[in-house]
Amino acid sequence: MAGPMTLAQIVTRLGGRVAGASDTLIHQVGSLETADSHQISFYTGKRHRAKLDATKAGAVIVSADCEGDTRRPRIVADNPYLYFARVSQLFNPMVRQPAGVHASAVVAKSAKLGEGVSIGAGCVVGEDVVIGDGSCLYPRVVIYGGCKLGRRVIVHSGAVIGADGFGIADDNGHWVKIPQIGSVRIGDDVEIGANTTIDRGALDDTVIEEGVKLDNQIQIGHNTRIGAHTAIAGCVGIAGSADIGRHCTFGGAAMILGHLTIVDHVNISAGTFISRSILKPGTYTGIYPVDEHEAWARGAAWLRRKGKKHE
Repeated sequence: MAGPMTLAQIVTRLGGRVAGASDTLIHQVGSLETADSHQISFYTGKRHRAKLDATKAGAVIVSADCEGDTRRPRIVADNPYLYFARVSQLFNPMVRQPAGVHASAVVAKSAKLGEGVSIGAGCVVGEDVVIGDGSCLYPRVVIYGGCKLGRRVIVHSGAVIGADGFGIADDNGHWVKIPQIGSVRIGDDVEIGANTTIDRGALDDTVIEEGVKLDNQIQIGHNTRIGAHTAIAGCVGIAGSADIGRHCTFGGAAMILGHLTIVDHVNISAGTFISRSILKPGTYTGIYPVDEHEAWARGAAWLRRKGKKHE
């Protein structure tokens, strides 16, 4: 952890401006609820006003619109949450595994590892895998043969990249496996969460473009493309051959059918089921509110009747 800094020193490094005592000394970040006088927190609007009024934080990060909501020492920034992230990085630099291959890892002789790559305990790296400079595989990651990872890729424990996609054909009630002969290509600066799985392509490659951030326990089907700088929360399921644009966000447990297109700058709310292509940027939500079962059943029946009237 970095040493303490005054608000003035933080602003010198990160921009923004100080309102109030610029010599306020900060040791760490914290939430409005739990921060003490040596910590800095952030405030994003009126719905958190009660927490702001009650906080014991030594300072807060606010927008210009909210600057007058407190007299506490504060840093004024265009995007308080983003600024808070930068401050947190100052006080909590990322700790990476040391470069090199752990003695218990298994790395194929034909794999190509870039400069400064870190391969953790129990990892398996298959034939002809390429891993770019500065990438990090935490313990028990499995990379199947032929997959390509860019530079500075972070893969957390238990992730599996390049397993066979779910390709099967019906032969009179018996399933015939379709060989999955594509691969997985992952761009620079991608982060892949724990126990996330990315299937190899059936024919063409599955592609994760640069800057994509994947949370834990996500399933990405074969031949899917995820555009650059898209962020996907935990437990999302994406079926095969989905084509997802750049700068999208997916809330937790969203479900995406295969063979559809989602354009750039689409935000999918948590728990939403996407069954058709989305061709216009915006926010999409398909969540049926929780209720007691009988009330929920009545509401669902009403919606069905209403739908039939318009058919």
